[in-house]
Amino acid sequence: MKKITKQSWKLEDAKARFSEVVRRAHSEGPQRVTVRGRDSVVVISAEELDKLTKAEPKKPFVAFMESLDLKELDLEREADYGRDAEL
Repeated sequence: MKKITKQSWKLEDAKARFSEVVRRAHSEGPQRVTVRGRDSVVVISAEELDKLTKAEPKKPFVAFMESLDLKELDLEREADYGRDAEL
């Protein structure tokens, strides 16, 4: 597990020491940046972002529809023969 020594930065400090913020994001984990004392953004490594946004494998359409458990849903409809139109 990564040791976290400093994870919160004032915006002006983060700007002045951006290389260090990036380095620590890689070695120590997410680095928070505050503006006027409130959390504003978090700097994370690209690896961490990839882990967080990894898409689930997509199911085939039929398997997806079957997983919705729509057995109770009435999908029957009346026959539609169009409408009468005068030509």
